[in-house]
Amino acid sequence: MISIKKYRDYKSDKIEKENQVRILKFLDDYKSLKPSRYTFADIKRITNQFKEKLGQGGYGSVYKGKLSNEILVAVKVLNNSTGVGEDFINEVGTIGTIHHINVVRLVGFSADGYRRALVYEFLPNESLEKFIFSRDTKRAVLGWEKLQDIAIGIAKGIEYLHQGCDLRILHFDIKPHNILLDNNFNPKISDFGLAKLFSKDQSAISMTAARGTIGYIAPEVFSRNFGHVSHKSDVYSFGIMLLEMVGGRKNIDNTVENTSQVYFSQWIYNHLSHGKELEIRIDEDGDANIAKKLTIVALWCIQWYPVDRPSMKVVVHMLEGDRESLIMPPNPFESTMPSNTNVGNSKRPLCTKLPIISE
Repeated sequence: MISIKKYRDYKSDKIEKENQVRILKFLDDYKSLKPSRYTFADIKRITNQFKEKLGQGGYGSVYKGKLSNEILVAVKVLNNSTGVGEDFINEVGTIGTIHHINVVRLVGFSADGYRRALVYEFLPNESLEKFIFSRDTKRAVLGWEKLQDIAIGIAKGIEYLHQGCDLRILHFDIKPHNILLDNNFNPKISDFGLAKLFSKDQSAISMTAARGTIGYIAPEVFSRNFGHVSHKSDVYSFGIMLLEMVGGRKNIDNTVENTSQVYFSQWIYNHLSHGKELEIRIDEDGDANIAKKLTIVALWCIQWYPVDRPSMKVVVHMLEGDRESLIMPPNPFESTMPSNTNVGNSKRPLCTKLPIISE
């Protein structure tokens, strides 16, 4: 018969061993949260000698790969060209240290001399761009509820970059091509090559040159006559992308026959302000409300002057709320002077009860 003392010692030893296993697992998991450094030989092995190419861009090529533990990854091999070094540092320095469900995870990187590569989690559904602009009838069509979920996820990801990190991260290249989708079509923000890090108490940012993609760049990035460059510049890009999600077409489309529809954002504002239907695909009851809500939120985001745009925290509240609580914003295409009131002022019923991130 086991004595009480021996039983207690056995029990204590068992608990201690369980604690050790738990701690070791925690340390292993903690280590895995930080991106690993690979040699270029590792990169070749991971990609099976660059066997399966996923995409090509000005930055370089992306290949499908597999880690030793059977985890699939996407490996971006960077070109040896001017600016790539800065892009590489931006990517590793920003997403290498942050973790959010709506931000793509950087698994590792390689920097062997002039040969550089970035290893990301693999997202099988590729980019949002391929779904909202696709003419392929075989590709799954995203319903309005799913589009709304994707919009909320992207907004939460940007809000995290602006407010959830030690330093405020400005992406500067929010667009459908840089939004990747996982198995369940959950969105993840990617490509931080143009990102900038700033203190949260820094309201304005000094920039020597415009950065971003034409069509998504906020007016103040081009000209300081519109205001200072700040986190509100990402809000503008998000608004343009949101309109493209609603319309299933690029904001600037030179292929349309009617010249009044070349700038989709202006066309859609004119339609809504005159009480007209959006003339977009509506399949289920409630789809029209979702479409109008996404559109109104987008139009608030693309106000020409940063002071008139909501913060991403407010945008999330707007997207998660009811359409009836939203009002149409001023016409951004007739703005000649910024509003005298802040977005949170009582003259703006849209945001009166929502928490405001101060400039």
